[in-house]
Amino acid sequence: MNQRRLSESGFPIEPVYGPEGGERPGEYPFTRGVYPTMYTSRPWTMRQYAGFGTAAESNARYHQLLNAGTMGLSVAFDLPTQMGYDSDEAIAHGEVGKVGVAIDSIEDMRVLFRDIPLDKVSTSMTINAPGSVLLLLYQLVAEEQGVAGGALNGTIQNDILKEYIARGTYIFPPKPSLRLVADTFAYCRAEVPKWNTISISGYHMAEAGATPVQEIAFTLANGIEYVRAAVSAGLAVDDFAPRLSFFFVARTTLLEEIAKFRAARRIWARIMREDFGAKDPKSWMLRFHTQTAGVQLTAQQPEVNLVRVAVQGLGAVLGGTQSLHTNSFDEAIALPTEKAARLALRTQQVLAYETDLTATVDPFAGSYAIEAMTDTIEEQANDLIRRVFDHGSSVEAIEVGFQKREIESSAYRTALEVDSGERIVVGVNKFTLNVEEPYEPLRVDPTIEVAQRDRLAALRRDRDNDALARAMAELEKTAAGNGNVLYPMKEALRLSATVGEVCHTLRRVWGTYQPRETF
Repeated sequence: MNQRRLSESGFPIEPVYGPEGGERPGEYPFTRGVYPTMYTSRPWTMRQYAGFGTAAESNARYHQLLNAGTMGLSVAFDLPTQMGYDSDEAIAHGEVGKVGVAIDSIEDMRVLFRDIPLDKVSTSMTINAPGSVLLLLYQLVAEEQGVAGGALNGTIQNDILKEYIARGTYIFPPKPSLRLVADTFAYCRAEVPKWNTISISGYHMAEAGATPVQEIAFTLANGIEYVRAAVSAGLAVDDFAPRLSFFFVARTTLLEEIAKFRAARRIWARIMREDFGAKDPKSWMLRFHTQTAGVQLTAQQPEVNLVRVAVQGLGAVLGGTQSLHTNSFDEAIALPTEKAARLALRTQQVLAYETDLTATVDPFAGSYAIEAMTDTIEEQANDLIRRVFDHGSSVEAIEVGFQKREIESSAYRTALEVDSGERIVVGVNKFTLNVEEPYEPLRVDPTIEVAQRDRLAALRRDRDNDALARAMAELEKTAAGNGNVLYPMKEALRLSATVGEVCHTLRRVWGTYQPRETF
C-alpha cells in the first residue's frame, strides 16, 4: 500500500476506510474495486477516442494527444470499415472518413501508427464485426516495427451481440459471429497474450436509451453468451476469462452511476465463480473502460458540456473504472476540434492531479445511499438477466427483439420527460438563450474518398495477386470448416488483402444477418 497522503489541512488520508473484517478492495466479489490499491498506486488510464478522415490525419491527432499526456489511444473507424466494406465500394460513398478513420488495408494501418511505438502505448479499437481483421492488421504493423505479439497491450471491442441490439453494424449471423469471437479468444491467448480480446459494451445500449439497470443487465447477459461460446469451442474458462473487459457509460446522475459500477462488479464475480466455476481470481474481475455520455451532450450552449463531462468523469472515477475517455464539448455538433479534445483530456488530468480522488479507494463505501442503491441495482439487474435467459439465451432474446424493445421503451419514456419539462436539460428545455453563439466545427475534407480510392487502386495493382488468391482460398476453406480463421486471415492481410475482401470472403461462406421483424 502506498504511503498515506495528507489532506489540505494536514491530516493523513487513509488508503482504505472501512470496518475491520469488512469487504476490502481487490477481494471477491470486488464491490469496492478490482485492485487493492486502485488509484493510490497510479491513476486510471486516460484515453481519448479519436479518428477521422485519412490515416495520416488521425496519426497527427494521436501525436497531439500523446504529447498532451494521453496514456492510451482509442481508435474510431468510419462506417464502411465498421461494416467490412472498402472505401471504393458503392455502398461506402459519402461515408468515407466521416465518423472515424478509413482503414482499407495494411498500408492504411502503417500510416495510422507511423512513429508511434506500439510496445509503449495501449491501444483500444472500437471495432466489432471485423474486429479480428483490424487486430491482425495492428499486429502485422507491430511486427514490422520489431514488436512481438507478447509486448502488445490493448483492446478490440469485438462485441457483436450489442450490434444486433443497439447499433446495427453487424455483418454475419449470430452463430458464425460468435465463432469468430471464440477464434479471436484462442488466437490471442496463443499469439497476443496481453491483449484484451473483447470489450463487452453497455455504452452503445445506454446511448440508445437503456437505463443503468438495463445497461449492465444486457451487457452481462451478452458476457455470459460469449463465455458459453468459448467454453463450447473447447476453451477452458480460466484460459480466456482474465482477458475479458467491459465498456460502460458514465451519465450525470452521479450517485446511481457509482452504484451501477459497484453492482456490476459484484454480479459478474458471482457469475464467473459460481455459474462457470472459474478458479482464477482474475477471471472473476470485471475490468472496464468508461466513456462519458455522448447522448447527454447538447448542441445548445455547447460549453455547458464541459461541466457535464466533468461530472460524468467524476462518477466513473468514483465507481472504479480502469480507463476513461472524456467526450469533447463540441461532439454534439461535429467531430471534435484539437482544442476541444485537449480540454477533454485536461478534465481527466484535473480529476487525477488536482483533487484527492486518488488518495483513497472507494470513498463512497459505507454511504447509506450508495450501499442501498448498489443493492437495488444488483437485484433489478439480476432479475432482468433472468428475463433474458427465459428466452433460452441472449441470442434467442435478441432474435425476438426483447432487449431492443426494452431499450426503446426506456428511450421513449425519457424523450417524453424531456418534452414535458419533467426532466430538465440545461440549455434545451430550461435556462435557454434566445440566440446561440456561433461555433465553427471541424470539417472533414470531401476529397478523402477519392484519395482512398486511388490508394486502393495502386494497392491492388502492385501486390502479388496470385499469392493473395491462394491465401484467400485458404481463408475460405478454413471458414467453411472448423479451423481458427485468424491464421489464414493474417496471411491474406500480410499479402495486402483489403478489409472488404476479407469480409466478403466470409460473407460468401457464412452469409449476412437479416434481422427478424419484431412487433
